[in-house]
Formats: sequence, C-alpha cells, structure tokens
Amino acid sequence: MPQRYENYDRVAIVTGADSGIGKAGAVALAGAGFDIGFTWYGDPDGADRTATEVRGTGRRCEAAEMDLTRLPGAAAVIDELTDRLGGLGVLVNNAGTGLATPFLDVTWEQWREVLSVNLDGPFRCSQRAARRMRTAGRGGRIINITSVHEHAPRVGSSAYCAAKGGLGLLSEVMAQELAADGITVNAVAPGEIATPMTGQEDVDPFTEDRPGVPVGRPGDAREVAAVVTLLASPAAAYVTGASWPVDGGMLLTGPHAAALPSHSWRAG
Repeated sequence: MPQRYENYDRVAIVTGADSGIGKAGAVALAGAGFDIGFTWYGDPDGADRTATEVRGTGRRCEAAEMDLTRLPGAAAVIDELTDRLGGLGVLVNNAGTGLATPFLDVTWEQWREVLSVNLDGPFRCSQRAARRMRTAGRGGRIINITSVHEHAPRVGSSAYCAAKGGLGLLSEVMAQELAADGITVNAVAPGEIATPMTGQEDVDPFTEDRPGVPVGRPGDAREVAAVVTLLASPAAAYVTGASWPVDGGMLLTGPHAAALPSHSWRAG
C-alpha cells in the first residue's frame, strides 16, 4: 500500500545561494516557512547578504562554502548543514557554472569543470540528501535547477548542454527510484534570467527587450523561485519526474530565441 509522507522536515538546503536564482530560492523558501541551509563559493559578501535576508523572515539560517570541483568530498557539506539544522526535507541543487566556447576549442579542464559543478555535484549532493531523507522516513523533495538547454542545444555550449541534459535525465531516474520513499524529484529549467551568470545583476528584466522570447523580456530570479517553492510544498506531492521550464516561452521559438533581433516573427 502507498504510504503518506506529509511530515518531511521543514528544512531546505539550497546550493549556490550567494546570488541569483539560488539566493531568490533560499529567501522564498524561508518565506514559505523553511529553515535554510545554503552553500556558496567565492563570494562571502554575497553569502552574508543571503543570510541576512533569510534571517529577516524569522527563519534559522546556516551557510557553508562548497567547491564542487573538489568532489566527492565537497558534498559532505550537505550532511554538515543537515546536522546543524537538525534535519532535511528539501534539497535544491542550484550551484552551476557556464561556458561559451566552440566545441573544438573546449579544453579538457574546462569540460571537466562544467561537468563537475553542473552534473557531478548534484549527483553527489542528491545521494547524501536522499540517504538522510530515507533514514528519517518522512519523505522529502529534491529539485534540480537545469536550464532550457536541458531540452534544446545552443551553439557554443557543448559542455553546459551536456551537463544540463544529463541532469534532466538523472532527475527522471531519481524520481523513479525514490518515489517509494516519498521523495519527489523534479527539474526546473530556467531560460534567460537576469542574474550575475547572464551579466545582468541588479537589472530590472522589465526594462530589457527580447524580441525572440514570447513574453518579450528576460525572467526575474524570483519567478524561478516561485516554481521551486511550489515544488517544495506538500501541494506538489503528486508531481515527480517533471521538468518545469520557466522561460517566458523561449522553448517555443527555439534555443536561440533570446538573440533574435526583431519582433517580426510575431506576424506569422
């Protein structure tokens, strides 16, 4: 008989939350009633800002630096934060890195860095989180931040697309295997979001024109965080193995939609 898993710990760990989507996700989850653990890398000031905003919601917050190029040991931070917070109900694998280099020019070192951070890292962190959730016996949520390039290729992004595509399929296998433990696994696939990774830190996306995107603009990190918060909630208990594009319709017009120079395509 299926079992009910409705009491998973109100503790969420978000990787790479010193800025951008990770920061927005950590703050949104705190606002939804979760105590927050988060990881950061190379930006202690950003980590301090995230911690301040999380604590401003009245929730507990613990932070730790994690370098996902130093695997497998780096993933031990997940257990450390779980112990410091007294449990784990939600893991958001957000930490990532990009690379815009033609396929033939990608070095082995660049390839391995992107794959390590964007695919190996979520794999190792998810293993640790799922083991803790299984032991606790109350279920949980794992949410992997992929990209529209989980679904569609982009010229110059061979390593990035390979990693995000792999993470999408990994999410599906995890969803199959962990469902009996009451652990749902979903992917969230952002399009162009105004964050430091896209060179748009502190840019109001409503002031930017993207003719090739049906909504006509980049996204705001908080719009991605809203979907993450939904998937982390008890209301999403019957959602697993899905990938949720948050892209303003970019995938409807193609993977290079953000670069289209005019709105002429709208005329048909």
